[in-house]
Amino acid sequence: MSRSTDRQTDPAAATASLAAEAALLEGRLSLLREAIDSVDARIDAVSETLRRLQRPVTGPTDGEAPEGQESGAGLDRSKRGRS
Repeated sequence: MSRSTDRQTDPAAATASLAAEAALLEGRLSLLREAIDSVDARIDAVSETLRRLQRPVTGPTDGEAPEGQESGAGLDRSKRGRS
């Protein structure tokens, strides 16, 4: 085919092709978002496990954080947003 023939694409066919591609991309985006949510959940679970392992067996009795640790230290994943 010549270039002039390539440019004479049927608008309905082009629209249908673009709509199909958009649907495919939306499906992939949905899968990626689910995968990200799964990874976030795993990170949260591992972070919580690490926090538990780092706590001393006999903690301070006055409510203060142990030396070298601040209370609430760790990743705060609740502040991350996704569009």
